[in-house]
Amino acid sequence: MVFDGRPVAIFGPNGAGKTNILEAVSFLSPGRGLRRAAPDEVARRPEALGWKLKAELESLHQHHDIETFAEPGGSRSVVIDGKPAPQSALGRIARMLWLVPAMDRLWIEGAEGRRRFLDRMTLSFEPGHAEAVLTYEKAMRERNRLLRDEVRDAGWYGALEAQMAEAGALIQSNRASAMTRVAAAQDGAETAFPAADLTILGPDGEDFPFDASDLADAFATGRSRDMAAGRTLSGPHRADLGAVYAAKGVPAAQASTGEQKALLISLILANGRALAEDFGAPPILLLDEVAAHLDAGRRAALYDEICALGAQAFLTGTGAELFDTLGTRAQAIEVAENGGVSTADQKDLS
Repeated sequence: MVFDGRPVAIFGPNGAGKTNILEAVSFLSPGRGLRRAAPDEVARRPEALGWKLKAELESLHQHHDIETFAEPGGSRSVVIDGKPAPQSALGRIARMLWLVPAMDRLWIEGAEGRRRFLDRMTLSFEPGHAEAVLTYEKAMRERNRLLRDEVRDAGWYGALEAQMAEAGALIQSNRASAMTRVAAAQDGAETAFPAADLTILGPDGEDFPFDASDLADAFATGRSRDMAAGRTLSGPHRADLGAVYAAKGVPAAQASTGEQKALLISLILANGRALAEDFGAPPILLLDEVAAHLDAGRRAALYDEICALGAQAFLTGTGAELFDTLGTRAQAIEVAENGGVSTADQKDLS
């Protein structure tokens, strides 16, 4: 199937396979895709034959042939223009953002989801952010093992904490930079969606050091407490993303369901505008069931902003009427399911 740069409206009944299309596209970016599925969970069942995705991508006036696949029981591999490549290389070719229904509760559930949202935002600006996170988490796992075994050798801890501090400072710097860019994109925008004031918080809402030296000191000081808990209790892995509905001065968690959804959409759009300026091209947008909690006016405003951004967007919904204001500005695909087989047919929204 060929996409021409216009938004793609994908509609059909629940369970027909609309989100599967978005998930396939999401594997053209680093990571585990929009469902966060392990490689074996993506394969068709019960056959469990593995899976492969092939795509031709035009980005920044360059053409790339991309393959990504996983054999049964194996990890995901990436091939770009015929050569094996790390997943992070996908993030240097094109940037991708997504919004899925599971994120609708982002502001009222645990910090882990908000931290993941923050890191996806950060990764869109700095593909190398994922490597810093992996370095930090690997060293932290080793430190946690020492803590659980009640090892007291300061030398072992010092070496691991130095790695954690260096990677952790980079993680926090990347996150802060991404938030600054998104905030600037919100401030300069004419949009129908509310702006959010964002902050990075530590456990229990306190600040924690950004400097590598201060982080190393904090890890060393916290060894006794961490040993009692059997894990590292402070650091970038415990960060939380705070958000306030700027116009009302209300924390996002206390906003209405519709306002919470609008804040998420606003952040995705601001992220996209900032990327278009920084990267030189707008990101690919994956918006699953995005019409939920949006009235007709705000839905039309969303489509206008996507078209103005010039992003290759993929949007799903249960009926074609949800996308009627897009008209000829969009491609349309109707997805149906019959006897366990999904079909996708191009349609006309005009």
